[in-house]
Amino acid sequence: MQEIHTNSRRNFLKQASLLSAATMLPLTGFSMAQKRSYKIGLQLFTIRDAMKRDPIGSLKMVAGLGYEDLELYGYDGEKGSYYGYKASDFKHILDDLQLTASSGHYNYSDYFEQPIDQLKRYTDQCIEGALALDKRYITWPWLHPNYRTLDNFKILSDKLNRIGEQVYSAGLGFAYHNHDFEFTDHGGETGYDIILRETDPTLVKLQMDLYWVVHSSKVSPAELIANQPGRYVMWHIKDMDKITRDYTELGNGSIDYIKLLSTIPTDVLEFYYLEQGGNFAENSIQSITDSAAYFKQHLQKYL
Repeated sequence: MQEIHTNSRRNFLKQASLLSAATMLPLTGFSMAQKRSYKIGLQLFTIRDAMKRDPIGSLKMVAGLGYEDLELYGYDGEKGSYYGYKASDFKHILDDLQLTASSGHYNYSDYFEQPIDQLKRYTDQCIEGALALDKRYITWPWLHPNYRTLDNFKILSDKLNRIGEQVYSAGLGFAYHNHDFEFTDHGGETGYDIILRETDPTLVKLQMDLYWVVHSSKVSPAELIANQPGRYVMWHIKDMDKITRDYTELGNGSIDYIKLLSTIPTDVLEFYYLEQGGNFAENSIQSITDSAAYFKQHLQKYL
């Protein structure tokens, strides 16, 4: 069965390689002579408490702070809904607020041990939800601690290729988001080493969480980008507390983002999202307020 799938994917990739210049150019193509115009992005997980209480009111505040593009989370595949709203209705809400949603984090870890047909079915649901919002990417965001072994990273890589093929066929991009655990050393090899080696660059793009790379990787963001050309299409930008190394508001932490953002290449970068998973100085809304203000004053000029 594995051989059949491998041969099928090999044939698919032969065809995809011929079409990639035409079909993937909007996702990854970029001339060095051009300057991208990026929207200020926010991963809504940052304000998950506020979104739970009042989704529309929270989105109005987000738009008022100058955020333009969103990365969503918490999609209900069975209901086809985001934050309690049908995908088509949620698209109208975003349009009314002049917000876009370019990516979403989907609950793929819950399907790690499920049969492949259930994984494919869930992916079909994610594709339907993403298309309804005109998203560009479907993103695998996290792997449950029970699965973080080298053998499971090999299984994960196969799943990422399968999902990537399915998503690519639907005209969308698929990406994997890193945390810290991918960089844990397992006798000279990391889970991230396996993901980078075993996944197909055409089918599986990468969303680099700059905080976690600085926090946990022995390799710098610039080195990762150089070693995987064409793959890092999205970034998460968040700061690191100077003492605890936990999350903190942009400008309050130890990551020199002026140096980082002014030096790392952005030739294939399509979207970035400010994010803070917790450890708020006051509350989540105040944190995205402060981070947006710092970003616009000190960092936006580099992107």
